[in-house]
Amino acid sequence: MRLYQMADPVRYGLMNTDELRETFLVEELFQPGEIELAYVDLDRTVIGAAVPESEPLTLETQPELRAEYFLERRELGVLNVGGSGTVTVDGTEYALDKLDCLYAGRGNRKVVFASKDPKAPAQFYLLSYPAHAVHPTAMVKFAQLEPVALGAMETCNKRKIYKAIHRDGIQSCQLVMGFTMLETGSNWNTMPAHTHMRRSEVYFYFDVDPEHRVLHLMGPPDATSHLVMQDKDVVVSPGWSIHAGVGTKNYAFCWGMGGENQDYADMDPAPITELR
Repeated sequence: MRLYQMADPVRYGLMNTDELRETFLVEELFQPGEIELAYVDLDRTVIGAAVPESEPLTLETQPELRAEYFLERRELGVLNVGGSGTVTVDGTEYALDKLDCLYAGRGNRKVVFASKDPKAPAQFYLLSYPAHAVHPTAMVKFAQLEPVALGAMETCNKRKIYKAIHRDGIQSCQLVMGFTMLETGSNWNTMPAHTHMRRSEVYFYFDVDPEHRVLHLMGPPDATSHLVMQDKDVVVSPGWSIHAGVGTKNYAFCWGMGGENQDYADMDPAPITELR
């Protein structure tokens, strides 16, 4: 399991492009036939991906967790961004098509990922945080999610937000998770930008065309930097950093949060006119 140690705003201001990418960007998680994991010291986040092919993949505990099994003290969010597959949690099988989301709570001993068709494998994005309470495993299908429409074509940010794991949806301890899909002709996300010191956030960009890129904006509102990201890249956003982006074409991204509260609207605005 890879280890990422976050920088504070002071160190951030001294970092070059390579140092920013090494610290905040998680690349190459989606490996055929493997589970890849990254441990981030910020809010004790674990980010990962499982791409089962002909054989199922079991989520094993890691030495860094000092746990008997992965979910001994953790909860897990799963979003499928590939072909149809299944996630089996302690013997109960859940069928996930693309954009279906699953929550597995603390105390589940065995999580197994499988693909329906090895030639079109499921691609499971994983996000995990420590949990101090037990919540039941639950799944929500994409068709069951009610999108919130935001933005406009005039501001190049017409998009739909889908909330899956949140206070009014699938219940969790601290994990909040969902995704945003931009309309054709729109490419800005989360603008106007904001920060929230009560929670860190993780952005996972997907459905980015191979020849296109997303420029992810980060840093304090008065000292922003950017990371050039490709399909299935992940970026970690500390509470002091904005998190917004613009693509060379429309795309989708999964947002996930952990921290002090689960209030989706808990944010400190960073007006466009004050960004630098």
